[in-house]
Amino acid sequence: MFEKNQIKNKTISLERAPTGISGFDDLCEGGLPRNRTYLVAGTSGAGKTIFGLQYIYNGITEYGENGLYIAMEERPEQIRENAKQFGWDLKALEDEGKLVIVDACSTKLGIPSYEKYIDVRPFEMRSMLDQIMAVQEDIDAKRAVVDGATSIGFHLQNPLKIRIELLKLSTTLEVLGLTSLMTCEIIDDNTTSRFGVESFVTEGTILMSNKRMDAVRVRSIEMLKMRGTNHSQRIHPYEITANGIVIHPNEEIYSV
Repeated sequence: MFEKNQIKNKTISLERAPTGISGFDDLCEGGLPRNRTYLVAGTSGAGKTIFGLQYIYNGITEYGENGLYIAMEERPEQIRENAKQFGWDLKALEDEGKLVIVDACSTKLGIPSYEKYIDVRPFEMRSMLDQIMAVQEDIDAKRAVVDGATSIGFHLQNPLKIRIELLKLSTTLEVLGLTSLMTCEIIDDNTTSRFGVESFVTEGTILMSNKRMDAVRVRSIEMLKMRGTNHSQRIHPYEITANGIVIHPNEEIYSV
């Protein structure tokens, strides 16, 4: 929790979507303001995918909110397998109709997919939006994760086109009543996006870092932006444990 000088004029009117990620909700007055899209940016190995999966899994198992996961850079079978190390049985949630994983990776790689939900036209935003709308209606999803939005930028290249397409995606998720995370890989900790536009089309930016300090790597999280609400202005350490990400809200990192 925060000292009095860390958060002022606490916002109480916004409805929140608690993430259930240990320590995170303490950083933003109890959770993410609902029906908005947030950018989770970070270097390789920072744990962006884990953060997204934990958000979706907790939403279903702890808060009864069905979820949609769009896998753009990993095949769904890899995601399910990796989730097992944290005790998250995604297949069971899919079988119960509480979770949908859209395979937006295999077609891009030119390999066959046997998934129920497949984005058959890679990098065509209209196709993806149609898929999202259909799934949201089918399972009444309240949360979504677009894991690997960086892929869209690599395909389009042009920053203006990237901004327009990501804005379409972000706005559609919000209009559908989804509180969403969009992950983005950055090259180093001195930037907050890969193409310079991602943070402009989302309502908040969460920066995850996995930086080397002396002989060890230190993971840290910082909330750079969150519109309409107060949030921590400090850089906090976190760990990736056997149960997922654990953030230490009462600790700070002074130099990264």
